[in-house]
Amino acid sequence: MRWNLRLAAANRGIWKASELQRSLAERGLVISAGKMSGLWSGQPASIKLDDLDVICAVLGCPVGELLLPEPEKVAQPGDTESAPAAAVSGAAPVVPRRRDGRSLPPA
Repeated sequence: MRWNLRLAAANRGIWKASELQRSLAERGLVISAGKMSGLWSGQPASIKLDDLDVICAVLGCPVGELLLPEPEKVAQPGDTESAPAAAVSGAAPVVPRRRDGRSLPPA
């Protein structure tokens, strides 16, 4: 999926993240400046569905205008070109570790 907030806002005459942030706050969605910057200029890793509802209500747009599908980026069965490098090369998987040296809880 591709995040399309900036273009959707621009189509409605909203050119600054701060303008949208104020409009969202008026509808009850208070977003920090840092999170708003991420929503405005980047691709959010996640977004709450309730927040998405408010954004759509403020912009007066369907969710399909904010989230654009990119099916060509989805790996197809048997497609080895898009398979992760570790799976192709047979390398050991990466094990996440905490930076503070503590162990992770058991899986």
